Amino acid sequence: MTREAFHRELEELRESLLRMAGLVEGQIDEVLTALRAFDRGAAERVRRQDQPINELFRQLREQVFQVMATQQPVAHDLRTLMGVQYIAIELERIGDYAVRIARRTQTLAGLPHGPLRPEFGLMGELASQQVRDILDALIEEDPERAREVAAKDDEIDLLHNRVFDALIEDMGTGVDAEDALRSVTLINIAHSLERIGDRVVNVAEDIIFLNSGLVVELD
Repeated sequence: MTREAFHRELEELRESLLRMAGLVEGQIDEVLTALRAFDRGAAERVRRQDQPINELFRQLREQVFQVMATQQPVAHDLRTLMGVQYIAIELERIGDYAVRIARRTQTLAGLPHGPLRPEFGLMGELASQQVRDILDALIEEDPERAREVAAKDDEIDLLHNRVFDALIEDMGTGVDAEDALRSVTLINIAHSLERIGDRVVNVAEDIIFLNSGLVVELD
């Protein structure tokens, strides 16, 4: 394979990664819409969207391995391949958390509806914005933007701790079985939103690695 062909392979990998990122971004937005409306059907559609993302991840990973095996890349090229692989793994995991939220939303839809605590709206908005912003940083290959996005994760962590403490307190006041199930389900949703933020931080670290070769911890 010529150098020109090799760079075409790298560009195809980057395009696949951005396509995967776009699918994950849409999945997050749709599952938050389903959660706000306790919409079982919309949550099911989010679950079905996971298969195309997993398939794209599989194809991308195989393509990375093939390029490594046939080209024996060194230095910057190897770093690019590894960075693409790392980011794809994090995107796939973000998609998994969206599916978990979809499943929990289906559980909530079968229980008596009550208003969501305001923290869920705030966490959802922050998580969704983090995903959009980190994808912009990825497209622009901007490590400073990636650092700025990662720094916002503390806001989600604070909201997660607040809602966790409140729901645990609610469960200690002698609630019935359905209320207890609702609280546990909401705790799981809050945890998944918090983990999406953590994965965004990992993507930010991977963007910095892609740009500089430095391995950093931003959490």
